[in-house]
Order: sequence, then structure tokens, then C-alpha cells
Amino acid sequence: MYNLHNHTFRCGHATGQDEDYVLEAIKNGYTVMGFSDHAPYAFPNGHKSGYRISLDDTQNYVSSVRALQEKYKSIIDIKLGFELEYFPDLFDKEIEYLKSFKYDYLILGQHYTDNEYEPYAKYSGTATDSVAVLDKYISQVIMGAKTGLFTYIAHPDLINFTGDRQVYINKMTYFIERLKQLDIPLEFNFLGFTTKRNYPNRDFWGIVAKAGNRVLIGLDAHNPNVYSDKENLEKAKEYLNSFGITPMELKDLRLVNREGRYEQF
Repeated sequence: MYNLHNHTFRCGHATGQDEDYVLEAIKNGYTVMGFSDHAPYAFPNGHKSGYRISLDDTQNYVSSVRALQEKYKSIIDIKLGFELEYFPDLFDKEIEYLKSFKYDYLILGQHYTDNEYEPYAKYSGTATDSVAVLDKYISQVIMGAKTGLFTYIAHPDLINFTGDRQVYINKMTYFIERLKQLDIPLEFNFLGFTTKRNYPNRDFWGIVAKAGNRVLIGLDAHNPNVYSDKENLEKAKEYLNSFGITPMELKDLRLVNREGRYEQF
């Protein structure tokens, strides 16, 4: 029982105190949990993102997680992480900034194509029949994965392509096979599953099953009670099992630390 995808109230769309998440995780038998709130980005031109930690709140976030690590170290292994996008123009500077907080791992969650502050940037979950947007999403996620700095890819099927199904299948087959070559795990997103979003995408997971990528379940917790939703967790496992996919065990998951080195649990 482990979960590395967990948000806090600092992102503006999650509820509950940090310790509440820890207590719910412990109560429900989790042995490892990671906080991975949306990473702050120093955007140019005064752009303000509406769904991530502010620069001013970052140290508070880090201090809170580190304090909980110490308080509950004999009961549960708590990791400090961030979920962030690969934005080409900002990424190198962003990584150096985040390294200063001595994070334990990063999750790649590509919510926007191009760079978020640009007027033509597209939110990946917005319905689109544009093949160009689909290609951009695929390209940016692959570029992010190739940095070798991410432990896994969150909601890799977030892109909401509503165009020709066969085009989607062809493009995603290339995408999934390339990620398999890079040996980076893919997350089955519990939030998308329970709230019936455009993901999980059945075509996507059918391709994953054939390609044989490593898969884990990420709760994407935005409130502490998610840890208690065992009924839907079993349904999520059944969904994956219908494709012949078994989520990977914790012992097979490797964290990529701030130095870009693998660490076993």
C-alpha cells in the first residue's frame, strides 16, 4: 500500500491539513506516502498560475512535510516531492530552484502544452480534435521523460483528443512504446477514475497492456478521505486487471532523487 501522488491546500484546489492525509494513510494501511503538490514556477511577464503552490508558500510546504516525516517516521515512510510539467523554456531553471529544497522525487504531470504562460498554450484536459496539440503533448512528455529526473508520469492519458480514434491509437502507440523504451512507469490515475473524467482512456490502457509498460496507481489525493476509498481502489485494480495489467509493487519502484540517481525503497 503506497501512494506518491498527494496534494495539499496550497495548490488552491485541495482540502484538509497535511497531517490529516498522513493519519488517513496510516489508518488505511499505507506504508509509504509522498506529498507531490503542484510545483511553483517563476513565470515571466507576471503570469500567475491558478492551480499550483505559490513561490511564497514553497518553504512552508517543505517544512510541513519534513516535520511530518520526523513525527511519523516509526509508522510510515513519508517522501517530499513535486508534480510539475516539462516547460522547455523554464525547465532547467526550475530544476535548480527545486533542488534547493532537497526533494525526494518528482512526478511529470503535463497539464499544459508549450509553456503555460504563452497565449497559445493549451490545457491538456480540454477537448481538442487538433492533431498538432496531440503531437505537442506527446513530444513534451517524451522530452520530460528523457531528462531522467522523474520517478513516473502522472495521468499520461490526460490529453483529451476527440478527433479520429485511429489517429489517437496510432499516435499513442508510438508514445507508449517510446516511454517503454525509456523505462519510466505510467500512472493509472485514481482521481480520473473515480470522478469519471476523460481519463482513464480505454484505448490508451489497451495499448499499455500490449506494450508491457510498468504501471502504478496514483491516488492523486485532493482530500484525506481518498485514502479510505477502498471500494473504488478495488474497482480500479479490477479495471486494470481486465487488460491483464498488475500494478507494480513498491519494491520494484525506484525514486529518482534530486541528483538524478535512483534510490530503492
